[in-house]
Amino acid sequence: MSQEILQVENVKKYFKIGPNQTVKSVDGISFSIRKGETFGLVGESGSGKSTLGKTIVGLYPATSGKIRFDGHELGHLDRQTQRKLNREMQMIFQDPHASLNPRMRVGDIIAEGIDAHHLAKGKERQELVYHLLERVGLRPEHAERFPHEFSGGQRQRIGIARALAVKPKFIVADEPISALDVSIQAQVVNLLDDLKQEEDLTYLFIAHDLGMVKHISDRIGVMYLGKMMEIAESSNLFEEPLHPYTQALLSAIPIPNPRLARKRERIVLSGDPPSPVHPPSGCRFRTRCPYAMDICSKMEPAWREVKKNHWTACHLYNQ
Repeated sequence: MSQEILQVENVKKYFKIGPNQTVKSVDGISFSIRKGETFGLVGESGSGKSTLGKTIVGLYPATSGKIRFDGHELGHLDRQTQRKLNREMQMIFQDPHASLNPRMRVGDIIAEGIDAHHLAKGKERQELVYHLLERVGLRPEHAERFPHEFSGGQRQRIGIARALAVKPKFIVADEPISALDVSIQAQVVNLLDDLKQEEDLTYLFIAHDLGMVKHISDRIGVMYLGKMMEIAESSNLFEEPLHPYTQALLSAIPIPNPRLARKRERIVLSGDPPSPVHPPSGCRFRTRCPYAMDICSKMEPAWREVKKNHWTACHLYNQ
């Protein structure tokens, strides 16, 4: 097993929204990511995926818990080490339109990190920007244009170039394809996959499109209402999902073959996800689970390894 580049231990991120109300967006998450792998993170909207990603890279301070990156515990660093790690951890945002400054030329947007970390100046800076544009499938002359002159897919490529500019080790890709046309999504995912191999990158790939996550991920974590429900190797998760929530998510993936689609049992969850302000007692998923038992409302299920490298939190496996 390759060494772990990121370790997340019991991380919580709460947001106060009133005198006596707190949104438990991330509520005690623990997992690790190995150097050189792509860890996919899936779940419904509101499950806390994006909040977790932003907390890992430091855009949100964690309410509690520990995050270690490359041997350093984040939040307890001197300024020089913090600056170095800020460079090594980058993020690609969900909305390529909102994440690019409309008043800046593309070349200057890509060079923001280069300038902040004093990586290059003058002609060397310009050549590096041109190289990055070509690296993501754009042309050097695009450096003089503004973000509104590009399509959604091209803007996302600019966001990828900006993240690559500081030569990071680890990138959080926060639903990088959800705002794009279906015809463009595969191109962006293939670009990320190519860059991973060539630049020796590690990814946390956040998405709700399970088919795309299967394509790009080595391992996958499934989140629901601020909790991790299951973690497994990508192939194992799709072949034998253990948690009822994962089973329901996978049953919703369209199958191109109508004959196979008719044979498959579709698991339809009742109701909407509960509020993260007042989550259910015990297991978070119990109010929608077809297999809920008495114990599910009384006790939170233990996180355990049911099969080799296949972890889940469900009372069905704690008997």
